[in-house]
Amino acid sequence: MSDSTSSDLVWHKVLESDTLPPGRVTTVAVGTQTFAVSNFQGKYGALDNACPHQGGPLGEGSIEDGAEGRCWLRCPWHGWDFDPLTGESPGGHGDSLATFPIEEREDGIYLGLEPETTRARSNSDVIAETMVNWGIKQVFGMVGHSNLGMADALRIQEENGNLTFYGIRHEGAASFAASAYAKLTGRPAACFAIAGPGATNLITGLYDAKVDRAPVLALAGQVDAQVLGPGAFQEVNLMGAFNDVSAFNHTVFADSKHGELTSLALKNAVLTRNPVSLILPNAVQEIDNPDGVAGSPEGRVADLTIAPPAAVVEQAVARIREAKHPIIIVGHGARFHMEAIIAFAEKMHLPVLTTFKAKGLIADDHPLGCGVLGRSGTPIASWFMNECDLILAIGTSFSNHTGIASYIPTIQIDFDPMHLGKTHAIDLPVCGEIGRTVALLGEAFPDGGQREGIEAEVAERWAIWREEKASRVADDETQGIGAAAVFAAMNRACQDNAIIAADVGNNTYSFGRYFESSGRQAVLMSGYLGSIGFGYPAAMGAWTATQEDDPAFKDRPVWVVTGDGGFGQYMMEVLTAVKYGMNLTHVLLHNGAIAKIAKEQRAAHFAVWKTDLHNPNFAEYVNLCGGRGIRVSDSSQLGAAMAEARDYPGPALVEVMTDPALV
Repeated sequence: MSDSTSSDLVWHKVLESDTLPPGRVTTVAVGTQTFAVSNFQGKYGALDNACPHQGGPLGEGSIEDGAEGRCWLRCPWHGWDFDPLTGESPGGHGDSLATFPIEEREDGIYLGLEPETTRARSNSDVIAETMVNWGIKQVFGMVGHSNLGMADALRIQEENGNLTFYGIRHEGAASFAASAYAKLTGRPAACFAIAGPGATNLITGLYDAKVDRAPVLALAGQVDAQVLGPGAFQEVNLMGAFNDVSAFNHTVFADSKHGELTSLALKNAVLTRNPVSLILPNAVQEIDNPDGVAGSPEGRVADLTIAPPAAVVEQAVARIREAKHPIIIVGHGARFHMEAIIAFAEKMHLPVLTTFKAKGLIADDHPLGCGVLGRSGTPIASWFMNECDLILAIGTSFSNHTGIASYIPTIQIDFDPMHLGKTHAIDLPVCGEIGRTVALLGEAFPDGGQREGIEAEVAERWAIWREEKASRVADDETQGIGAAAVFAAMNRACQDNAIIAADVGNNTYSFGRYFESSGRQAVLMSGYLGSIGFGYPAAMGAWTATQEDDPAFKDRPVWVVTGDGGFGQYMMEVLTAVKYGMNLTHVLLHNGAIAKIAKEQRAAHFAVWKTDLHNPNFAEYVNLCGGRGIRVSDSSQLGAAMAEARDYPGPALVEVMTDPALV
């Protein structure tokens, strides 16, 4: 029993009587503190749980014979010894340990502690407060030994209702989720990892954000600054690792202006639409900073609705007026300006084609919507591409997958001057905020356009393609169900306001070709990076946006389309989705192969090699995880299965056994 009689101690029951045998030590926790409690020579002792050498957990150690004929509590990491009752060291092993009052009472073992003091505000708190001020609501990541200070600051913000933290199973899923959230909303999200492998696992998703122009903040723990260089555990040159992928990449130091540094990072993310990174040495995160000033976007971001020069607008108007068969092609960069673009198209009676990344920005059931142009496209889009004499390209960067003809006169509108004429010379590059620029063009045509009646031609081309698709639904199923049947069923089941995350592979090409977007549906994909595995984490990121109060996304359903290869990369994230109650409807095309690569091997006259997959029953796997999994092997089952998955209030999977040849 402790000799302490202090009346201001708060006593906490830490063990039941007779649960700690003599000669043993254990770890107990009170609030955020841990203690090494031992039962030795008929007495209980309580010591600070951290060995002064390297913080080894003394409660996981053992009581053994040692120096001077005494028994010592031995640290499990490096063998430093301490008296289990007094905390004294036998010498040469550093300072003695703090002891704490402990009492054995009738109902258990009690530890006496000073009343808890107010939590000190730290450098990490300043960073987290700045993130909230800049509008970050979602953080995806994994808490670990080198980011604990920052994690605690995020905990405080979550408890205050300012943001939500989602603990994932792989850091790659965190950065993909953040990228997808940013693509969908235009707002930054954050991903969070420890030093070394945790941080490097973020990089693929950050590159996805970079090439598709999405604002993401990466927060990476780092080993203590004083051990950088000699090769400490999990030491990686994160400045070098992040330098290419991040538009703003800085290590946070003890004397940094932490609010200012975070504001500069987020300003770069928001204005350049790029990932940025802050690297946080372990010790720096926990330094008290009661007077640190949190940053905010106030006075930092100008009104960006900038119009192009009047002379350039006049040139564009003249070219449009002269053309007999102009078309509009919209890319992902036009995502947040479609109201103005569709209004202009309707006024001018112009067909609207989209790039694959922009699928669904205009509904396929809109009278002027022509679907996707290019490798994953529709014959409707190809028809109007071939017939046109002027292209009005808006927010697109002319990917070779899209196949915009460079020989056709082109007006290109983009907010980023570096994207104008990026791949080849453009007849008329127009730099300006897209929504305002398109509105100015519309004002120049008070009586509308000269292509009245084009809607009938669009409808005619759709009728031809829909007849062709219907015939493909009935294709032979001896090797599995065809993609046309899968997406015909998904078209019937999917809600008009759904958000759909698509993975990479044959499943994606088929989705682009056969699925008809309608209503307010939004499509997310790994565009220029084309990273397999994107789909499921992206759906998680999209779902978090539906939990916010923004009426543009609140409570919208989320679907995800993947193949077996892509889902296999992040299938453990089903556990994340179950944990957080994410309502995701997943359509998985299971063909037992990386079929797109097998197809490319054949096209290049190589033998098909090492593209086959050994798969589990994915539906059973999802059921084991706590979701709802349904396997479909006959097309007659598709409708009921998709309806059941859609209506399930949590993560649901329709695993469709498909023929890799019926793409």
